[in-house]
Amino acid sequence: MALRFDGTQSYVASDDLRVAVNAAVALERPLLVKGEPGTGKTELARQVAAALGLSMIEWNIKSTTRAQQGLYEYDAVSRLRDSQLGDDRVNDVRNYIRKGKLWQAFEATGKVVLLIDEIDKADIEFPNDLLQELDRMEFHVYETGETVAAIHRPIVIITSNNEKELPDAFLRRCFFHYIRFPDADTLRKIVEVHHPGIKQELLTVALTRFFEIRETPGLKKKPSTSEVIDWLRLLLVEDLSAEDLRKDAANALPKLHGALLKNEQDVHLFERLAFMARRDR
Repeated sequence: MALRFDGTQSYVASDDLRVAVNAAVALERPLLVKGEPGTGKTELARQVAAALGLSMIEWNIKSTTRAQQGLYEYDAVSRLRDSQLGDDRVNDVRNYIRKGKLWQAFEATGKVVLLIDEIDKADIEFPNDLLQELDRMEFHVYETGETVAAIHRPIVIITSNNEKELPDAFLRRCFFHYIRFPDADTLRKIVEVHHPGIKQELLTVALTRFFEIRETPGLKKKPSTSEVIDWLRLLLVEDLSAEDLRKDAANALPKLHGALLKNEQDVHLFERLAFMARRDR
C-alpha cells in the first residue's frame, strides 16, 4: 500500500504542500523544503511521520557539522588510549565507531522519516558531500570494510532557511517546495488549531494588526507564524479583548510586542512611527 500524507488535525497543510510530500515519497527523492523561519518546516517532518505512523530520526545541522558525522565517526583517540591501558576493547574497531543519523536511518528495521534540519547552516560543501549517500542509500565504512545499505529507503525531508544557495547537483536530486507565508484565511485555521475556541472578534482584530506589522516598510525581521501563535497565547493569558487591541491601534507598538518584534532595530522603528503619529495629531 502506497504511503500518502493528507495532513493531520494539528498541522494545517496546503494542497500544494501535500502534493509535494507525496511526490517526494513516490519518487523516493529527498524533499527540500524552504521558507522563512517559523513557517513550520521542521514541524512538517514530525507531522509526516505521525500521519504515516513512522518513527522519525532528526539530524540538526550546525555551522560546524560535517557530512561524515551523519554517517559515522571513528574515535581513534579513545582507541589509542585504551591500547595504552591494555583494554581488550581495542581488538574490535567497532567499539570505537559512533553511528550517525544516516546510519541509524539505514539500519532501522522499518521505514523512517529522516529530517536533515537547516542544511544551509553548514559549510557550502556539506550538501555535495552527501550526494552519493542520499542517491545510492548506502555508504562504505573504511575502518571495518563493510558497506551499510538502507534496509528500507527512508523518507528524507531537508529544511533550509535560504541563508545560502545550495549546489545545483544537490538540487537536482531533490523534490523542491517553498512554504509561502500563509494568507489570512489559512493563518486563521492554523491559529484555531493551536487556540481552539478563540473569540472570532479578537482573532480578526489581532490578525489584522499582525499583517499590518508584517507589511511595515523597513522591518528587519518580519514576525512569523510561530510568533503570532505565541502573541495570541499571551493575549489570551492577559485576557485582552478585541476592544483592548482597537484602543491600542493608535500606538505603533502593539501590546506585548516582544512576542512579535525580535530585535532592537524593529522596536526603534515602531517607536519612531509612534512618535511621528503623535506629532502629527
